[in-house]
Amino acid sequence: MRAAILTGGGDVPGLNPCIKAAAHRVIEEGGDLIGIRRGWGGLLHANPDDPASMASNTMPLDLTAVRTVDRTGGTFLHTSRTNPGRVRDGDVPDFLRGEVSGEGPHDLTPAVLRAIEALEIDVLIPIGGDDTLSYGLRMHEEGVPVIAIPKTMDNDVHGTDYCIGFSTAVSRGVEFINNLRTSTGSHERIAVVELFGRYSGETSLLTAYLAGVDRALISEVPFDIDKLAGLIMRDKAANPSNYAMLTVSEGAVLQGGEMHLSGEEDAYGHRKLGGIGKRTGDLLGEITGEGIILQELGYLVRSGRPDSLDLMVAMNYAKMAVDLALEGVSGRMAALRGGTYTNVPISMTGEGSKRVDVGELYDEAEYRPNVRHITGKPMFLY
Repeated sequence: MRAAILTGGGDVPGLNPCIKAAAHRVIEEGGDLIGIRRGWGGLLHANPDDPASMASNTMPLDLTAVRTVDRTGGTFLHTSRTNPGRVRDGDVPDFLRGEVSGEGPHDLTPAVLRAIEALEIDVLIPIGGDDTLSYGLRMHEEGVPVIAIPKTMDNDVHGTDYCIGFSTAVSRGVEFINNLRTSTGSHERIAVVELFGRYSGETSLLTAYLAGVDRALISEVPFDIDKLAGLIMRDKAANPSNYAMLTVSEGAVLQGGEMHLSGEEDAYGHRKLGGIGKRTGDLLGEITGEGIILQELGYLVRSGRPDSLDLMVAMNYAKMAVDLALEGVSGRMAALRGGTYTNVPISMTGEGSKRVDVGELYDEAEYRPNVRHITGKPMFLY
């Protein structure tokens, strides 16, 4: 078997161990593994008529190549948000410009299929979030054998309880928040911590729950800033050190407002989220007259090595994916459901959305986590 693996979208801790585990499993079975550089962009830019182009966009993953990669974070294959099915005029590779006409975006999937054929790939293993995996589904529908692996620190891929990167992101968030308490308390201020999460408030919710912060704003529940100000001032007064802390999901919105978006749409139709933390901090400062510490954790929680849970899940997902490929299966995604390793159709990623169960996990009136009925819930609560 000749397999290929790629990483798309944002990097998370656990990608390199996942790639290494896949390489070992493929090689154990007498196969070869090719690494595709820069996600789907590597297949888009690989020109079958140019050996140098093919070599610069791929790399053989033998045991020597992957021997130490699991000791670092990120992805040594590099990544991109390229969507070959929706390529803007300025992003069309030079060797493909003669194949496009009119204004973009352009569907350059035929070029990707030619590259896959030239590389003699028997099965493709994309590691990514719902955007990256949506194009993996497109490849499956085009007849390419595909086994997907979910990763995103937002943990919002529909069809699985867990995505590579989530545990490390939450663990880092808890650590940084607890470290931030010293400065916040020393200056008797209010700390506003903005976290990744896009349209799911899970990262903000669970980080707040585990760090014991005073309030948590999530994407699923619009908030009243005046009410929040009253609550946070009550928290500050009740604290002997005279400070308060809250987390804010990047997708949170003020009542009657809209999500904070910036920049142009990416290849999957998304604009950059972020800025609600600063807006919330500015408004709280105006209303309360208190000093505000704003901290956007951002890339700090997605950088560096994975924790033990992400390491274990990454390695197991990789071995599952290769085993499914060896069985001749296609169009499936490695998953955890109800605490059990399993696999589901890739199409599930686009059949619903994964959001916080507000009724079971959140107190809308108090803007804080409130986990109810724990018995019978999965390890990650939903």
